[in-house]
This record gives sequence, structure tokens and C-alpha cells, in this order.
Amino acid sequence: MTEETFDQAAWLARIGYRGAVTPTIKTLQGLIAAHSSAITYESIDILLDRPPRLDIASLQAKMIEGGRGGYCFEQNILFRAGLRSLGYDITSLQARVVRGLDIDAPRPMLHMVLQVNLPEGPYLADVGFGNLAPTAALRMETDMTQPTPHEPMRFIAMGEELVLQSWLGDHWEHIYRVVRLPRFDAEYEICNWFTGTHPGSPYRANIIAALPGRDATRFTLFNRRLKTRGASGEAELRMLTDDAEFYDVLTVLFGLRMTDGDIRRALTNMRERAAAGPPHPFFA
Repeated sequence: MTEETFDQAAWLARIGYRGAVTPTIKTLQGLIAAHSSAITYESIDILLDRPPRLDIASLQAKMIEGGRGGYCFEQNILFRAGLRSLGYDITSLQARVVRGLDIDAPRPMLHMVLQVNLPEGPYLADVGFGNLAPTAALRMETDMTQPTPHEPMRFIAMGEELVLQSWLGDHWEHIYRVVRLPRFDAEYEICNWFTGTHPGSPYRANIIAALPGRDATRFTLFNRRLKTRGASGEAELRMLTDDAEFYDVLTVLFGLRMTDGDIRRALTNMRERAAAGPPHPFFA
């Protein structure tokens, strides 16, 4: 996954970032906020039986030139390329998702995160988690509440892993456990193939999208369930009823440049594959 062909100017234009580009913590915070609010988290290509490609040329063609979003591997590999083009030192890591599960649930490392190594210390950067992706860089220290443009977050220790938690309304909710072991890109390819092709993967059966708003709101779509969560943690649920509503939500609210044919096919596959009932706990 060479980053030699990365188009820094096109990336900065796509995310609407016009601030300083020196590799500082202030710049990092601005880049995370801009990227998170501009490029939607979504996995619709997997639902369309198109496993994502993780090379830089494909990621740029899809998410920068093509006006689409992506899920964790796509988002964070593209973001990593952007950071490295600006001179940041990055350690690539993985995490075990425990959203909606017990904090010590036995989970595989199927989520990609970034450790940004700064003079102030190591910071977590993650623009690819979806409905609770941190919208700020987080210092990788435990038991320290850290503000973000959305929910306060913190890390707590569990053995050698760091558990990321988010304050939702009146309680801390765990999100994932960061494994502080540097990873190779080939390992992301393996995980991407598994999550993109395994019959039990939630991405193969469901329409999933998420986007943080600039006013501390978060929008999450899981099939027909469109949830808007405010800064207080309270959520408003709207059930989409017809294809026209899906088209409007995907192309306007989430800003995805999709053809009518792809949207129709995504809806068909969702209706044939999705299980009835509440959303997967990761996307609740």
C-alpha cells in the first residue's frame, strides 16, 4: 500500500481543511474534525458484494474523487496517508470492538486505529469507527477525561490493553480495547477480507452509515433505523419507509455520491439478507 501517489491537496480540499499543515497536535485536531465530518463512515460496497480495496489509488478514487465514504480500514489508511504526507510519525494499531458487549468480551482485533507519536506523547486518532468515532485526538493515558467536539472520552486500563470509553448521557460506555502492538498492512488486508466477505459479517447484510455533525450531533443509519443523537446523549429515532427516503438520506444527509442503480441494489440485498430486530450492538 504505497503512499507515494497520495494527493495531499485533493484530500485537504475534499475534507474542507484550510488551516496550518505543520505536524502539531493543533493541526491533528483540526484534521480529525474536518475528515470526520466530511467523509461518511459507510460499508455499502460490501453489501453490494464489492470487498473494499485498500491501496491508496483505490481509496483516493473512491473517497476523494468518487464522493463516497468507507469503513475503518479504508478511512484510517487514507487518513494515515494524509498525516504521513504532512510529516506525522504514525504507529498502526488494531483494537477489539466491545461496544454493546462486556468490557472483557473475547474479541478478535478487527478494527484499525492509529497512534500518532508527538512530542507531547502518543495520541489515538481514529476517523473510522462510525457512530462513536472520537472526533478529536486522544492522549493515550488512562483515567483522564478528555473533551471532544462530541462526547467526553477516556481510556481505562485492562491488562496491557487500553479500553476506550465514551460518556453517553449519564454513564461511561466502552467502545473498544486498543492493543498497543504495531501492525503490518498485510494484517489489515486479512481482516478486511474477513469482514468484507464472511457470510456472518454484519456489513454483508445491512445498510450502515454514520456521520458526526458539527453541532455535537451524530447521525447513524442501520437499515431503516435513522438515529440522531444529541450532545446530551438522548437519541431520536426515525424509521425510513420507502426508497425515496433512503435515496434522500444517503445522498443528502450522508452526502454519498451513489447511482440510483446501486441504491436500488443495496436496498434489495438488505431486504433479502438483513435479520429482523434491533441493530447489531456495534451500531446501536
